[in-house]
Amino acid sequence: MRTVRTGPIVGLIAQLALLAVLDTTVGLGVAAWCAGAAYGVGSCGALARGLRRAGAQGLGPADRVTLTRSVLVGAVTALVVDGFDRPVPVGLLVALAAVALLLDAVDGRVARRTGTVSALGARFDMEVDAFLLLALSVHVAPDAGAWVLAVGGMRYAFVAAGWVLPWMRAALPPRRWRKVVAATQGVVLTAAALLPAPAATVLLVAALTLLVESFGRDVRWLWRHRPRPARPTPVPLGGPPARPPALAAHGGDGWGR
Repeated sequence: MRTVRTGPIVGLIAQLALLAVLDTTVGLGVAAWCAGAAYGVGSCGALARGLRRAGAQGLGPADRVTLTRSVLVGAVTALVVDGFDRPVPVGLLVALAAVALLLDAVDGRVARRTGTVSALGARFDMEVDAFLLLALSVHVAPDAGAWVLAVGGMRYAFVAAGWVLPWMRAALPPRRWRKVVAATQGVVLTAAALLPAPAATVLLVAALTLLVESFGRDVRWLWRHRPRPARPTPVPLGGPPARPPALAAHGGDGWGR
C-alpha cells in the first residue's frame, strides 16, 4: 500500500490559500492564478516524488522551512505574471521575495542543527532558489533589458547542457562561494525592482558577472574531471611478436638448455 505523505499536500493547500488571499487583497487575473497554481502543483508533485524515491515518510524540520519558501515563490510567480497585463504591487512582490530570501538562510541552519541534512533537502532548496531567480529576472527584464533573463535562466541552461554533454552531469564538490553567489543574485534582483534604472543596471551587471564566473568555474572543473576513454594498447604491424619456442616450452633462457 502506498504511503500518503501529507507534507506536499499541505504545501499545495497553503499555496492555493495564499493565492486566494492575494486575489482578495490586490486581485489576481486568470493567468496569474494559473501560473501560481501550476507552480504549486509542479513543486509539490516533484517533492512528493522525491520523498517516495528517498523512502522518507515525511518532511524534516528544514524541509518545512523550504516548503514555506516554495509557497512564497509561487505567490511571487503569480504576481510577476499578473504584471504582464497591469501594474504589479511592487512593494508586496518585494516583501514576499525578501522573506523567501531570508528563510533561505534558515533552512540550511535548521538542517544542520537538527541533524536532518539530506540530498533531497539540498535539491529542493536549490530548485526553489533557481525558480525564484527566474521569476524575479522576468519581472525586472522589461525595465533593465532582456539580458537580465540570463541571471534566472543560467541554472536551467546548465541543466540542459547536461542532457547533451554527459560529463556535465557529474556531482560537483561543495563550494560555499556558489551559495554566496546564488544568494547575491536574489538580493540584487529584489533590489532592482525598487531602484532607478541606472543603479539597478550597475548592480545587475555585477551580479551577472559573479554568476558567469561561478558557473564557469564549475564547468571548468567538470571538464577537467570528465571521464576519459581508455587508450588502446598500440599493436605493431604484423601482429604481436611470438614468444621464443624454447622459452615457451621449457621456461629456459632462450638457448634451448
